[in-house]
Amino acid sequence: MEVLVTGFMIHSNDSNIDAEHSHHLYLTTWDGKPIHKHYFSGVTSFNVGHDHKYAGTTEAAPSGVPHTHKFFTHTSFDDGHKHEIQGITGPAIPLPDGGHYHNFQGVTTINGAHPHSHRFSGNTSS
Repeated sequence: MEVLVTGFMIHSNDSNIDAEHSHHLYLTTWDGKPIHKHYFSGVTSFNVGHDHKYAGTTEAAPSGVPHTHKFFTHTSFDDGHKHEIQGITGPAIPLPDGGHYHNFQGVTTINGAHPHSHRFSGNTSS
């Protein structure tokens, strides 16, 4: 099965990936349909005397078809540490204007002087 994908590639001097240089690939369509992303943000649960803020952008997914998005970010640095947040959103929830949003939820990685995690949940932007 062939899927037509379009996009563009940008040269990067990001030395974390390769000692000389790297390229970042940005997809613009998948199987002839435009792709899109959502913003997400929130505050984790209050555990061990503190909480953390977080914000990020989901990975791209095709528009106009049933889909979910992967997401990944780090929390704010509070109480001497931060956590990773990652997961997959729920399916698209339609809006009256034709747009949609997604629910997300999960538990952060464990970190801190007193090892612990935090719960997080919310809705993406539309």
